[in-house]
Amino acid sequence: MNTTTLRNAGLLALTLTVAGCASPGGSIYVPAGGASRDVEEAPEPPRTSPREEETRTERKSEQPPEPAPDRRTSSPSYQDSGDQLSPAAQSLIRKADGYLAQGDAAAAVAQLERAQRIAPRSAEVYFKLSEAYVAMEQLGSAEQFTLKGLSLAGSDARLQRAGWLLLADIRRARGNVAGADQAEQRAGAL
Repeated sequence: MNTTTLRNAGLLALTLTVAGCASPGGSIYVPAGGASRDVEEAPEPPRTSPREEETRTERKSEQPPEPAPDRRTSSPSYQDSGDQLSPAAQSLIRKADGYLAQGDAAAAVAQLERAQRIAPRSAEVYFKLSEAYVAMEQLGSAEQFTLKGLSLAGSDARLQRAGWLLLADIRRARGNVAGADQAEQRAGAL
């Protein structure tokens, strides 16, 4: 066979394939039961006998939702008290304090990030991280860590006061005098 014949045979096969897929009137949908295409009604749902209704069990998704557990009425952003530090986290904080005393703030941050992974809900760790970032002159990060620590301080007045005073110092260093005064007022109210 020559190439012209092969090409013509290929075009013929393609044409027949496309023609076989097309149907007159556009839609190839044939409703079940031989209903006319002009009448578009939804099929009726299957019927169950009254006996089947009685024995039917509810699926988990059909059951009513369980009531939510009773929440405390205190402020949602604070907890009652900060997490206690584990001995491992305390050790890492001591190491970080040593690095800060030597002027190695980056090493202090590394130790404090490890402490944060051990005690992620401890306000003290966040306040220490804030101090390390202040030493690195990254005041934006320092302010964010202080705010996170304040949210975890709970009702511990000592921790809250330390956090608000730290926040006041950071805001003053950033040039936010009004924010610093506001933080000092919050600390004084404790």
